[in-house]
Amino acid sequence: MKRRRVIYEGKAKIIYEGTEPGTVIQYFKDDATAGNGAKKDTIEGKGVLNNRISEYLMTQLAGIGVPTHFVRRLNMREQLIKEVEIIPLEVVVRNVAAGSMSKRLGIEEGTALPRSIIEYYYKNDGLNDPWVSEEHITAFGWASPQDLDDMVNLTIRVNDFLSGLFLGAGIKLVDFKLEFGRLWENDFMRIVLADEISPDNCRLWDTVTNEKLDKDRFRRDLGGVVEAYSEVARRLGIMPENIQGENKGPVLVK
Repeated sequence: MKRRRVIYEGKAKIIYEGTEPGTVIQYFKDDATAGNGAKKDTIEGKGVLNNRISEYLMTQLAGIGVPTHFVRRLNMREQLIKEVEIIPLEVVVRNVAAGSMSKRLGIEEGTALPRSIIEYYYKNDGLNDPWVSEEHITAFGWASPQDLDDMVNLTIRVNDFLSGLFLGAGIKLVDFKLEFGRLWENDFMRIVLADEISPDNCRLWDTVTNEKLDKDRFRRDLGGVVEAYSEVARRLGIMPENIQGENKGPVLVK
């Protein structure tokens, strides 16, 4: 396959120049990292699963009117996406106390929150993606007040929809991270959902057993990462059964 020019390489994805005007190609790697890159490994098949799961969720969200950067899946590891100006923020939605929130505030993991909480983190690996407020965001020009309003409104819609979607599959959406970008069309700009939505950036627990079906299996050395991601895909109807590795990649159920 002809290799395209690399625009950016992150911990879990590579962005290549696109095949169509105004597009880029997002390639999902098998690399897994935790602790801002302090812990690293390669988990065969993870990128394939994340590609398919993110494709499915982005498509479902587009179906209810949430604007996204997703265009179409190209192959097992790549998808064509619209080229956007990434806003340097991670928008985290918390429905249940877990992870850093439990450590930071001393709340027992698994405690249902009185309401969903939205947090912001500044995307900067060198600073370990620090938690920031709306005041920081607008003061330093990372996003305008209107940008923030658009991002929050979209985030609430995404949380409501995905919570119901996962619940129907027997999965609790504990928390998740979103990223947004500015999509320019001539002189018009709009905020769209970018990056990915997968078990890499969502905490997903079985509704009955609270078994972890997400990246915490890697973070906490629980094992069975691909099996857990495969189970998420199976429950969403993307795969007819658990399939691991790349030789027998996930099969879309029509």
